[in-house]
Amino acid sequence: MIIDGKQIAKELRVKITDKVSTLDRKPGLAVILVGDDPASAVYVRNKDNACKEVGFYSEKINKPANITQAELLSEVDRLNHDDKIDGILVQLPLPSHLDTNQVVEAINPSKDVDGFHSENIGKLMQNRAFLRPCTPKGVMTLLQITGIDLAGKNCVVVGASNIVGRPMAIELLNASATVTICNSKTKNLSDKIKQADVLVVAVGRPKMIQGNWIKEGATVIDVGINRLDNGKLVGDVDFDATKDKVAWITPVPGGVGPMTIATLLENTLMAYENKI
Repeated sequence: MIIDGKQIAKELRVKITDKVSTLDRKPGLAVILVGDDPASAVYVRNKDNACKEVGFYSEKINKPANITQAELLSEVDRLNHDDKIDGILVQLPLPSHLDTNQVVEAINPSKDVDGFHSENIGKLMQNRAFLRPCTPKGVMTLLQITGIDLAGKNCVVVGASNIVGRPMAIELLNASATVTICNSKTKNLSDKIKQADVLVVAVGRPKMIQGNWIKEGATVIDVGINRLDNGKLVGDVDFDATKDKVAWITPVPGGVGPMTIATLLENTLMAYENKI
């Protein structure tokens, strides 16, 4: 069965909209975009539109690509002290002359709606998370919809980034799954994948995971989104070669992507409620 992330995200946004309509003040999200990277600009615009749709207060802050580290940190500090702002997001990647880790660490952890601050990652590690990274948290919501009991399941995560792979593995561990995390140095990757009851792939390589690597009846979550030369969007998994042999699979587009933004809104509402 296809896991319809677009529909699940829509239902989550409706719940958030209903909740916001009862509040005295609108939750506020500030998104900082540095430079003019086209893909980042699209992501920021989508986040801004999603905020307006659910009734949030939204600030879209554009900064030039040559901004200094001190100037960017000063902007983050301003937002940390702005009572209208409950969530702060700095769109990544940043230009190479900026220290991304220092910028992320400068965000007040209680406003870190991306869930990347070391304090929030540490709490996730301890299974007492508050603000969790949006994409892995969104994936867990999708898995809940399937009704799968993750306890004891063999779960394989392909990709070890700080944004998706690593926190995804921790989310699955916190659900009592048995987790294998694979990276670019993993040997015999196909053998690891063949053992997976649940497979989560986030590597950014189109159709890298072949259908004959995946066992019958598995659940496949494809986080990757890649644009081919013909303009078509595809995932990291060969969808057509996989869909007829698995129990559940996310499409690309329309799977994990919509959940990431819906989860960002959910985190912002949580940050607001934590303040009052």
